[in-house]
Amino acid sequence: MTQHFVTDTAALTGRSLRHIARSPDTIITTTIMPIAFLLMFVYVFGGAIDTGSGSYVNYLLPGILLITIASSNAYTAFRLFMDKSSGIVERFQSMPIARSSVLWAHVLTSLVASLISVVVVVLVALLLGFRSGAGPLAWLAVAGILLLFTLALTWLAVIAGLSAKTVDGASAFSYPLIFLPFVSSAFVLTATMPGPVRAFAENQPVTPIVNAIRDLYSQQPVSTDIWAALAWCLGILVVAYALAMVAYRRKLA
Repeated sequence: MTQHFVTDTAALTGRSLRHIARSPDTIITTTIMPIAFLLMFVYVFGGAIDTGSGSYVNYLLPGILLITIASSNAYTAFRLFMDKSSGIVERFQSMPIARSSVLWAHVLTSLVASLISVVVVVLVALLLGFRSGAGPLAWLAVAGILLLFTLALTWLAVIAGLSAKTVDGASAFSYPLIFLPFVSSAFVLTATMPGPVRAFAENQPVTPIVNAIRDLYSQQPVSTDIWAALAWCLGILVVAYALAMVAYRRKLA
């Protein structure tokens, strides 16, 4: 049974990846906005924002990476919605394949697409002056947090793709996720915010994720933010996965 699931998922993932290879504008589109934000904040607002010591691009990068992942996942919802609307999902289900492999193929494709987008944004950040002396273990921890965050958002995208009535509705789920980093510690210190805004910023998932990533690659002592970041990512992932599977079963019923 497990081998059946693995081979089916691999075959369907290959199909989705071929679609991306034939349409590289998907990757280009998902990286343009984060890169534009990166350039704007570094060269336009960076001189007016005081975040303490260190380069502003180093301070800024974690939030930009989260925006990149959220932007990339809009296309996950879009691709799943198009498969559902065209009847391909139902056609796959009429074949002798593992049912959940259809969703997992989209999830794995999202991971690959997000990885490519993140690498492109990091390369641009390096050109703008981003530097880190962190060791392999710290970077592995950063990669782990980003992976969990991507998986959590991808399963949210699956819910959107299965539940949406229109193409715009499928993609629109990512807008609040792209906005969240702007009300967090991603761009400015939360201490500079008004009371109610600061309270929200310090108690939403993006702030501990951003702080944990920044501490890791800046070789700073890791605070409790890393545990809060992991708790948020795992909590969202578990809930989103459960709701996605419920939505999928209802579509097949």
